[in-house]
Amino acid sequence: MAEPLQTSTETPEQAGGFPPFKTETYPSQLFWLVVTFAFLFVVLWRIAGPRINGVITSRRGAINADIAAADKARGDAEAASAAYQTALAGARARAQNLAEETRQTVASEVAKAKAAAEAEAQSAMAAADARINATRVEAKGHVTRAAEEAAIAIVARLTGETVSAADAAAAVKEA
Repeated sequence: MAEPLQTSTETPEQAGGFPPFKTETYPSQLFWLVVTFAFLFVVLWRIAGPRINGVITSRRGAINADIAAADKARGDAEAASAAYQTALAGARARAQNLAEETRQTVASEVAKAKAAAEAEAQSAMAAADARINATRVEAKGHVTRAAEEAAIAIVARLTGETVSAADAAAAVKEA
């Protein structure tokens, strides 16, 4: 007959167990731990440490240089801003002075033109008044002569008598 098949999942007992937990291997594990630690320590101390330190130092230097450049640029910008503000204030003062001088010049020219126009208007009014008075005097003379002629004509028509011009003038003056 044939041998019966084994249907279990168990394996036959192995001698030992998990190797790191075996007490017989502790000394070799400690030895390799010290060797590996010493190797990694030397690599980090001699190779990686200086490189990392160099990168940190160069970055710190670049950052400090950038900060110094930024401080210098800020100082330059503040100085430029102060110079700009000073120049702007000076320009405003000059513009205000120039505007004030222009206002005064224009005001004096306007006053002169106004005075000249008023003087011209006064002289024109005086000339007009003189013409009006001359015309008035002339008109009075015409009215007086017309009144004298009318008086002479009225007296001649009403009474039939002839009145002298001197009598008519005296009668018109009395009236």
